[in-house]
Amino acid sequence: MQSPVELNAALRASGRKVTPQRELVVRILEGNETHPTAEAVYVSAVAHMPSISLKTVYSVLHDLADLGEIQVLDMGTGSSRFDPNVSDHHHLVCKRCSAVHDIHLRVEGLEVPPDQDRGFSVSSAEIVFRGLCSACLASSSSL
Repeated sequence: MQSPVELNAALRASGRKVTPQRELVVRILEGNETHPTAEAVYVSAVAHMPSISLKTVYSVLHDLADLGEIQVLDMGTGSSRFDPNVSDHHHLVCKRCSAVHDIHLRVEGLEVPPDQDRGFSVSSAEIVFRGLCSACLASSSSL
């Protein structure tokens, strides 16, 4: 995600206004590595701006995704997650607590062979590793 100043310029260039609500959501996402849900962003936002609505948070998140500033992730955790890290990377997902973590690794040759593409035009690929995070592993071993 760009810096708030660059992001404000991108919002204006796309015909969107820079509002206090948008600025707040950007501040919440900036450097956020938790891959929050819209509801988690809303909880953080309402603590600073009690009048903000969940609908507004969703709208801002989808505007940022449309601009390519965040990724919308479906990790199979029940809710979409929002990732301000738009660089190529993969994810670790905890099957118990649904925590999502970035993992950076190089995978050579990760592409669909032409004879297997089934008519798809593939634009990206990611790997999702599922298991238990360290906190859930620790709680399992103490049972």
